[in-house]
Amino acid sequence: MSEHEGQEMTDKEQFRVIEEPFYQPQGNELALYEAAYAARLPVMVKGPTGCGKSRFIEYMAWKLGKPLITVACNEDMTASDLVGRYLLEANGTRWLDGPLTIAARIGAICYLDEIVEARQDTTVVIHPLTDHRRTLPLDKKGELIHAHPDFQLVISYNPGYQSLMKDLKQSTKQRFTAFEFDYPDADLEAAILCSESGIDSRIAGQLVNIGASARRLKGHGLDEGISTRLLVYAATLIKGGVAPRDACRMALVRPITDDHDIRDTLDHAIDVTFA
Repeated sequence: MSEHEGQEMTDKEQFRVIEEPFYQPQGNELALYEAAYAARLPVMVKGPTGCGKSRFIEYMAWKLGKPLITVACNEDMTASDLVGRYLLEANGTRWLDGPLTIAARIGAICYLDEIVEARQDTTVVIHPLTDHRRTLPLDKKGELIHAHPDFQLVISYNPGYQSLMKDLKQSTKQRFTAFEFDYPDADLEAAILCSESGIDSRIAGQLVNIGASARRLKGHGLDEGISTRLLVYAATLIKGGVAPRDACRMALVRPITDDHDIRDTLDHAIDVTFA
């Protein structure tokens, strides 16, 4: 085995999802994703904050037995952060692959989380990987990478944060198949809380009702409602011995709003629920 092949095996293993992540399907998304992966089609997952997009991709990587490389996109991210750069060392320079390049080399699923946060001049580097070419040009290195047969590109974003300044170009959107996620229905969300935190079904149902109340305020003082992720946080605190009212204020209300009227409205809903 060559040094390069040995390094490839090491890289693959460190990115594998070893333990099965908990995921409750909302529909036929598992079969649809498997079909997309079988054809190596790029995938876009859309939905509000904390609704399970990243967990879904993590679960699918585990189910398919493929390495997963996740990149949290941000507005300061450059193309070099994705593809790689030369590093200056005592004996000269050394090329360091970026996460997108590593994924293309080893055949991983590359998950660009909240892609809309990245600058548009950065996201264009993914275009050659999303069509029949499946290539990644490393201009600074003078190398053209042909993606590994197992490579797949996945992106996510929150449509609720779209604006004229922060949106994906149509030339990018139309390179992907897409899944649209929303918060689970009440029964499924309660089951998720029970599984993730270990609380009983009665308290889980109460938390879900509070979440539903907050989501009805979206567009009426709240940019977004309470996410399933925050409900899990509240459930975890309650399971750990924190009083339900305190746990809900800490995990559900204070993180999402600084508006006193909205805060009072949600606090009142919590008091009524846990009276």
